[in-house]
Amino acid sequence: MKYSFKNSIRWSVFIFILTFFLASVFSVTSTTVLAGVSWGIGMIVVLLIVLCGIFFDMIGLASAAADEIPFHAMASERVDGSKQAILIVRNADRFSNFCNDVIGDICGIISGTASALVVLKLTSSADGPVQTAISVAVAGLVSGLTVGGKALGKSFAISHATHIVLLIGRLFYVLEHRLGIRVLQSKKKKSNNGGKRGKQRAARTNSET
Repeated sequence: MKYSFKNSIRWSVFIFILTFFLASVFSVTSTTVLAGVSWGIGMIVVLLIVLCGIFFDMIGLASAAADEIPFHAMASERVDGSKQAILIVRNADRFSNFCNDVIGDICGIISGTASALVVLKLTSSADGPVQTAISVAVAGLVSGLTVGGKALGKSFAISHATHIVLLIGRLFYVLEHRLGIRVLQSKKKKSNNGGKRGKQRAARTNSET
């Protein structure tokens, strides 16, 4: 696939707008949810956000690590989701950018904000040293789970890239054939009729001379 600076700029602008929108929605939603629950439920919400970031980081890396050849063999056997998996691998740069950088980084930022709200609820009646100790413990726990989970997810994604991409391809297959939602579009090749006509004209000119 040829590199296009113009397409890269368009994709960057699109990702910027999408990230701004999703981050705003997730931030407002998480803050609203955590405002009306106890600190225990809040910690569960934080863990779910962390797991979401780990999951998308894993499938983003799998798309970049997967090889396209096995999916062509599956497509010849008409395996559901194989054609969608081929599109995922061919668009691995954008797919991994969305999964790792957009969703993954948003989850990391939101989990930090959410954990801070949990700490405020947990330490509302505690003394200064206790507040500091709890804040450090929660921050360390969330950071450790995020980094450790992503390390584990990366190892799993590299080892099982083909299976992971095929599962996502099957999900896209269901969305496309059951709901009519096409996530990835196949790029149409430009016709080379102009070049063929030019060669034909050159051949005619040479034959006349």
